[in-house]
Parts: sequence; structure tokens; C-alpha cells
Amino acid sequence: MSLYWLPLGAGGHVVRWNGLVYEALAARWGRRSVQDLYHSALEVVLGRRRWVIEMAPVWSGEETERGVVQVGPVAMPLLGSSALFRYEVRCWLGGVIPDADEAVASPVVLSADSARARRVLSLVPEVPALTWGRDQLGAGEMWNSNSLTSWLLARTGHDVPAIALPPHGRAPGWRAGLVLAAQQDRASGSKSLV
Repeated sequence: MSLYWLPLGAGGHVVRWNGLVYEALAARWGRRSVQDLYHSALEVVLGRRRWVIEMAPVWSGEETERGVVQVGPVAMPLLGSSALFRYEVRCWLGGVIPDADEAVASPVVLSADSARARRVLSLVPEVPALTWGRDQLGAGEMWNSNSLTSWLLARTGHDVPAIALPPHGRAPGWRAGLVLAAQQDRASGSKSLV
């Protein structure tokens, strides 16, 4: 299993520009230097089969079969009735990571354990359809694509603190996935596979 760090907005000017504005404001608010923003995606290989796991806007995929296993709203639940304000979680057999050629410090090999890879694949459809861009968990960060990745890795016992971002980079939403995993562990009285 491998992790890809994709520059936010790779291949698109609008998302990239919005990310730059967001990070400039967040850095000023947090009294820190501006950092590069990253979106994450996972690639899982079992034998000769390969899956791509990521969260993306519904309107971003041209292919009819993208392995969609979950759909959720963007910004506000009410807006989710429009495809412009919906995201999808993909667990796409034979899929592609858009703009993988722009990935930085990637791929990061996380595990070669087939049992853990199967657990990741089985867990993807169980991710809650929280509102992208909102902090419904009280994590101090919005829910987004990085939240999905960190949640999957935490719930399947990966050494998440050991995963490094590219230099001078950050992955907004990463902490939100870890908070959700910890909440679910407490609620179930168990601990993620560590």
C-alpha cells in the first residue's frame, strides 16, 4: 500500500488559487509561515489487482465507473442536493490518481501486508459522509480528502505519526481523520489495529 502527496490543485488553476488564498489567511491567523498544501490518495495492490482510494468532487470524474462507495455534501448539508456541492469517496479497482505525475515525495510505501490492505479496502465504504469543509468533529480542522486517508490508516493500525509530509508542507484535515478514528475506538471499547 502506498500514499501519494499531491499538491493541492494540481492540474487546476481555480483550486490551486483558492488553496493559496486559504493558506495565506490560515498562516496569518496562526502566526506562522505559509506552507505548501497537499491532498492525499492511497494505492492498494493485492496480487495483480490495484485500487485507488481518494475523495474528490463528484464533478471531477469523467469516467462513469469510478468505484464510488460513499457520497457526501460540501460546505453545507443542504447544498449536497447539487452535484456542484457533493464529493465522492472512491475505491476504484484499476483506477488512476489524477495528476500523479505531480506528486511530491511519493509514493510513500506504507505496508506490504495483504491482510492490512484487505482491511483498508473493506473499511472504505464505512467512512461517514461528513460535510467536506466543516469541522463537525470538533477536531480544529475541516473534514476533507486528507481526513479519509488518515482515518483509514489509523483504523487499520498504520504508524500514522511516522508518516512524513513533503518538506514545508501540510495536509489540512489530516487531524480530523485521526480524531474520528479515536472517537470510534472509544465508542467501541476497542483500539484500532496497531
